[in-house]
Amino acid sequence: MEKAIRVVMIDDNDAVTGSVKKYFWSNAVISVVGVFNNGKDGLEYLLNNVDAYDLILMDILLPQTDGIKVLEELKKNNVMKKKIVLSSYKDDYTIRQVQSLGASYYMLKPFSLESLEKRILDIVNSKSPIEKMNRQSLEVIVSDLLHDLGIPSHVRGYQYIREGILLMYQNHNSVTLVTKEIYPEIADIYETTSSRVERAIRHAIEISWIRGDLKLMEELFGHSIDFERAKPTNSEFLTTLADRIKLNNRSMVI
Repeated sequence: MEKAIRVVMIDDNDAVTGSVKKYFWSNAVISVVGVFNNGKDGLEYLLNNVDAYDLILMDILLPQTDGIKVLEELKKNNVMKKKIVLSSYKDDYTIRQVQSLGASYYMLKPFSLESLEKRILDIVNSKSPIEKMNRQSLEVIVSDLLHDLGIPSHVRGYQYIREGILLMYQNHNSVTLVTKEIYPEIADIYETTSSRVERAIRHAIEISWIRGDLKLMEELFGHSIDFERAKPTNSEFLTTLADRIKLNNRSMVI
C-alpha cells in the first residue's frame, strides 16, 4: 500500500538527511521519496515531478540555489505543496518572508524527529487558518489593527485594505499578486475598478502615516521606514499586515 504522505527533503547536511530517512524508513504513514543536497537539483525535481510528492522539507541556506529562491520559484510556478522550512536562524524577517512564500512551519535546528513527524502530520491534516477562525473574528482583529494605525473607518480605503488582508490571509498565492488578483477581487465586491481600489488604499496609507502610532509602524514596517518616514507600497502594507495576523494566530516557529 502506498504511503499517504510523500516527502521530499532538500538539505546539504548529510547527517540530518540521513537521520530523517532512517527515522521514516518503516513509518506507516510518512515516506521520504527524494533527498537533494542542493537547491538547484531539488528545485528542478520539485517543478518537474509535482505529482510525486505531498510535502517539502527544506533548509534556507543551500548550495547553488538558496531556499528563498526555491520558495519563490515554487510560488511563481503555482506549486501549492505543503512546506516545512528548517533553519538554525531565528529572526522575524526571515520567518515572515518564508511564510509569505507559502511555508507552513519554520522549524529551528536542531529538532527532534518525533517533533518533525508530528508537524508533518499536523500540517497535512490541518485546515487552513481562515477555516479555524471565522470571518467575523478576523474582521475584528483587522479592524483593531487598522484603527491603531490611524486609518478611520469612514475612509473608503479602510474597507478595501480590510478586505485585501482577509483575502491574503486566506490565499497564500495572492500575497505577491496584489495588482492582478487582490485589486480585481476587491473591485468586484464593492462594484468599482481596480485603479480606484489602488488609489483609495494609497490614500488610506498616507493618512496612516500622519495619524498612526509611530511605535507600531516602526515595529511593523521597520524595513520600510527611514528618517523621513518613507511609506511602504500598497503591496508591502497589505502583505505585512496579513503576515502579522497570521503569525499572531498560529504557532509557526517551534
